[in-house]
Amino acid sequence: MTDTLLEPGLAAYAAHSADSRGRACPEPAPNYRTEFQRDRDRIVHSTAFRRLAYKTQVFVNHEGDLYRTRVTHSLEVAQIARSIARVLQLNESLTEAICLAHDLGHTPFGHAGQDALNECMREFGGFEHNLQSLRVVDELEERYAEFPGLNLTFECREGILKHCSLNNARQLGTIGERFIRREQPGLEAQLANLADEIAYNNHDVDDGVRSGLVTVEQLQEVPLFQCQYEKVRQRYPQVADRRLVHETIRRMINRVVTDLIDTSTAQLQAAAPADIAAVRGMSQPLLGFSDAVREEHLELKRFLRERLYRHYRVLRMTSKARRVIRELFDAFMNESALMPDEHNQAAQRLDTHNAEAGKARAVADYIAGMTDRYAILEHRRIFNPAERT
Repeated sequence: MTDTLLEPGLAAYAAHSADSRGRACPEPAPNYRTEFQRDRDRIVHSTAFRRLAYKTQVFVNHEGDLYRTRVTHSLEVAQIARSIARVLQLNESLTEAICLAHDLGHTPFGHAGQDALNECMREFGGFEHNLQSLRVVDELEERYAEFPGLNLTFECREGILKHCSLNNARQLGTIGERFIRREQPGLEAQLANLADEIAYNNHDVDDGVRSGLVTVEQLQEVPLFQCQYEKVRQRYPQVADRRLVHETIRRMINRVVTDLIDTSTAQLQAAAPADIAAVRGMSQPLLGFSDAVREEHLELKRFLRERLYRHYRVLRMTSKARRVIRELFDAFMNESALMPDEHNQAAQRLDTHNAEAGKARAVADYIAGMTDRYAILEHRRIFNPAERT
């Protein structure tokens, strides 16, 4: 069955499986799936994806059972992006694959863990979770006999690598060329990036209220929340607060998604790209929000940064998380034999080829792959004499 039959209704500017730039290791085409569906399925079955269930979004995993984790966040991003992709006639399967894979390289303890690991790796090339996500799917996953990693299509890998410095881009071959040439990624990659913003901004509101760190009264300082909340409260005066908040967030998401669709449709019609190559050649992304909604979204982001991410209880968690990451890194760098055999062997192998920077990268791979609770357990095993190994 051909990819064309499996991908009806795509716009000319969408990514078409039949025109994919392919995989690093060529494979026979799948019989009843497109190449991008195969990408999505490989991601879902990967070990790194399963680990996301125990990696934090804002709150450390053991803080509560109902807060977002990286896996629930990734699913929510995929849901939002697929809905938009269908309207814009983009490739839903590729969009979904990128969304599900975009956080595979995230450290334990969210951005606090990433910042701490980047600090530890400063002399060894740094650490960036988008690059690590690409490293996971290109090298670190071990599932297939014929190649390392997941051997994903170029288009999926392109979407995973959202940001990249020029220095790193020069070391990545064809996947890094667009950063050197200042080209755009495909529309599915652009969409995944925007859906990520929509999901974490709005769902951090939900988790913030649930945790008690942010109040509804405080949120009414934010125009995007205040406008929708007043509409909901007037229409449903008898509804309890929890349902009022959920209904408000649902409407906030609908507002920004609708604006993204309308604005992007107008921009696509004006630019009229003939194909994905024309999309890549644009000077600016073709998908985006209107100026008004972009500002509302930035206001919400600023509010969350000041009232939630800088709340003293969150800062206490992130402070402990940074300490765990730093102390684990130092311990493994001083004695790589403290790591499990496969990671110790990787450290020795990379140390042989790339000296201490190679060893540091192997240590970073091990730490980045940890879940929140595993990192805490490893820290106890190494630094608490009473803890069983």
